[in-house]
Parts: sequence; structure tokens; C-alpha cells
Amino acid sequence: MTQSSSVNCEKFLSDLEKAFSISLNHIKVMISQFHKEMKKGLSGHESSLKMIPSLMDRPKGDEKGEFFALDLGGTNFRVLAGKLDGKRKAIVSAVSKFAIPKKDMQGTGVQLFDFIADGIDAFLTENSIDRSKVYDLAFTFSFPVEQTSLAAGKLIVWTKGFTAKGVQGQDVVELLNQALERKLIRCINVTALANDTVGTLVARSYADPTCDMGVIMGTGTNACYREKLSNIQELQSLNPKEHMIVNMEWGNFDKVRLTRYDRQVDEASVNPGAMYLEKMVSGMYLGEITRLILMDLMKRDFIFIRNPDSAEPFQKKDSFKTGDMSLIEGDETENLHEIERFLENHGISNVSLYDKTVLKRLCEMVSTRAAGLGAGAISAVVSWMDPELKDRHTVAVDGSLFEKYPGFGLKIENTFKKLYGEKAENITLVHSKDGSGKGAAIMAAVAASAAEMQKS
Repeated sequence: MTQSSSVNCEKFLSDLEKAFSISLNHIKVMISQFHKEMKKGLSGHESSLKMIPSLMDRPKGDEKGEFFALDLGGTNFRVLAGKLDGKRKAIVSAVSKFAIPKKDMQGTGVQLFDFIADGIDAFLTENSIDRSKVYDLAFTFSFPVEQTSLAAGKLIVWTKGFTAKGVQGQDVVELLNQALERKLIRCINVTALANDTVGTLVARSYADPTCDMGVIMGTGTNACYREKLSNIQELQSLNPKEHMIVNMEWGNFDKVRLTRYDRQVDEASVNPGAMYLEKMVSGMYLGEITRLILMDLMKRDFIFIRNPDSAEPFQKKDSFKTGDMSLIEGDETENLHEIERFLENHGISNVSLYDKTVLKRLCEMVSTRAAGLGAGAISAVVSWMDPELKDRHTVAVDGSLFEKYPGFGLKIENTFKKLYGEKAENITLVHSKDGSGKGAAIMAAVAASAAEMQKS
């Protein structure tokens, strides 16, 4: 690279870093806008935050029994068996995971739910479950749902690349029941339906009563929290002193500053014009944002100029993954050998240290913005619940981005410190692994307990 080309590249990267930077002032404005959208959503007005009541509060911690859970989170779903000891301890005794083929994600609802029912069937067989008994099952369904009862809810809109026809506007529990009937599986009784964020909050709060917020940072992103019934317009007639978990569907928050790369990602998605925050924060999209920037740099001859065919591996949409970013940003080896090996595996050899450094900078730029936006969103919810930040708030976080991306959680915590100083210690992020699945089992227990109370 010539000296003038190097100067031009640095200027380009400097401008990019400004476009992707999230200042404290930007976060404060975001928090204010979040609060306005939350208020509108809770009041039943049009808002980018749906603020959906879950019809459930945190568990008391004394629920016990054996329960099943179905956790449909994104491109995979899991079936779990769980046991609650009634003393704030939940144990998953068996779990099976199934990858959903694209043809079923984007085919018909019958196809999709038949595939899920086949997975339940396989789980029952693999674990030698006695089918002569009937088992309560909670269904964690990680998409926007209008909850009509504890065990019923209509899909509002698909997200995360799903487009299965004939599901939107339908009760997903009924669709699951129909598939179970088609497969002659009659030992399952669906007793609760909830979002994965609700499951994550419920799972952690069963063990930790200071947990009042659940967050997903994985393929997609979303959050839920405990809200006073007096603040929920449609439920004000109930006991105003009580609380309910509200599913925010914050991936659709639209008061965000888009770059041209974000606009490209949005235009090429299955849901253009929606889910802006999700497209800037979640694992499904971060790799694609980085790929588009990388392609731009290559077209300008700022990177990999000694490799005329280097663009080929990354020409296709989604050919550069968030997992690749994780590997690249996590490379602490001398001369960045892990990055070099990654590029060689993609047919790009003879790269300079400068090229590797630039690639790492791109990943850091995109992931740091995602963490900043995530920190702003969490701060907005915590400060809504507790404006003076007087109390302790445990935030249960599940998802591969939070779990596996190097330093992602630390970046969020550092933003809290900049925002709140010493008071930031009152916000604790806890990785709630498999939280949505465990939470579903606990919700099945809560639902069974509520049903027993109604009988008596």
C-alpha cells in the first residue's frame, strides 16, 4: 500500500469510527426516547416498543415438581425436562436440541409445527418417557405474541428470518396442539406460553429475588421487566399494587442512528423498515454489517490489495458471520496469527499485519456499537423502574452474543460505569445459560399451581 493510499484508508476508518461511535450523550438521548416509547406502549398507543403483558409475575421460589419445556428461540429449538425443588433450585434433567431447516422456517406453519412435534416425539423416545402419563409443558416462543391467556397467544409478526405461512394472527399453542395430535402425541398438556426473555427472567428470579429484568442477546435481541399493573393501561382495573412481567419487543425500537451499511442490511432483510435495534445489536446481523464495510474497503483498494481474488469468499450475503468476528476480535496472538489462519481458510493468503489490524478494528467498531446500544437499552429499563438507582437490579442475560463474544458484557458494564459512576454497582449482569428453557419449566409449575388453586 502506498503512503497516500494508507493515509486515505486511515481517514476512511476514522470517519467510520465516528459514524459507529456511541457517545454518553447519545445514550442519554436514547434513554429519554426509550422512556417515551415505553410510556406510549403501556398506554396502548402506537409505539415501536410493543410492551406486551405476559400475564405472569416472578415465581415465589417455592414452586416444585417435574415439568417439561419447549424452547423455540431462533434457528434451533430445545425440548427439556426440569425439576424444581421448592427451595429456589431448578435442575434440567434432560435436554435435546434440534436445528430447524430453512425450508421449515420459511415454508408453511404446518411444516414448521410438524417438525417441532417430531422433535418432541424424538425427545420422549430418547429419554424413555412413559407415554401413558400426561405431562405439563410450557412453550417458550421467542417471537412477538399477543398473549390472550397464560396458555394462548397469537403471533403478531415473524422475526429472525422466519416467514412460515399461515402462522401470523394464529394461536401458536393451538398450532402446536394440532401438530401433536397429527403425530399422535397425547401425553403432553401445554399449560403456559411465554417469550424467551420472560423465561430468562423467571428462571433467574426463581433463584434470585433481586432479578427484575431479562434480556436476550443472541441471534436476536429482546427484553422484559417487572411493571406495576397501575402503569399498564389495559390492566389498571386489577390490583394496582401488583406487578406483571412485560415483554418489550425492544428489537423494534426505531429511534436509532443508521449508517449506510445498516440501511443496506435492512433493505436486504426479510422485514425491511422494521426491527432496527435488532439489526444493529444481534448476532444475526453484526457479521453482515462488518462484511459490507469490508467489501467497501476492498473496492477502494484499502485492504487485501495483494490478493486480487480476495473478495470472492465474502461476496455472498451472510458469508461473514458474527462468530467470525468473535474469533477475529478475540485474537491476542503475536502478529495476529488466528486472523491469518482464518483468512487462509477462506483462500486469502499473504496478508500484511496492517490488513489483519484493520479487519480487527472493523469487528471492534461494530461490536462496540452493539454493546453501547445494548447498554443504553438496559439502562433505559432499569432507570424506568428505579430512576434514582437506589435498589439492586439483577439483569438475567441469555444468548450466544453475550455468552461467547469476547468482552461484550464487559463493554456493557463499562458503559454503566460511565453513566452512573458508583451507582453502576447496583446493576448486575448475570449470564443465565439456558434461562429460557429453565424458565419455561418454572412457568409450567406456576401455571399448574394456579390451576390447582382455581380448582380448590
